[in-house]
Amino acid sequence: MKESKEIDSFYESILNTPMQDNDADAKTIREYLTKLLLKVWKEGEGFNGKRPFGTSSWEYDIYRALAKGGHVTGMEYDEDGDIAYFSDMQRTRADRMITESILWMGRPE
Repeated sequence: MKESKEIDSFYESILNTPMQDNDADAKTIREYLTKLLLKVWKEGEGFNGKRPFGTSSWEYDIYRALAKGGHVTGMEYDEDGDIAYFSDMQRTRADRMITESILWMGRPE
């Protein structure tokens, strides 16, 4: 039971991570992912995966939030505070965190 609570706490911490400035005007990663899913649903086959909120590289909004929240470490930033570099290993870790968090959100109660 303790393990389950730790897992729940981990995913909650990911999903409740604050977002910095983003085109979806989302306050947390959970809200960002929810807005993204709603956009897919509303736009159907017209959904633009390259620019869902009007700009490209939208994934970096989430990567930046994960880094600022301490979930992914070691990223390099430019003078504007944007990610200048992060490794394939860091990207894989961040992608896995988001994928698993999405699956956790959709789990049966």
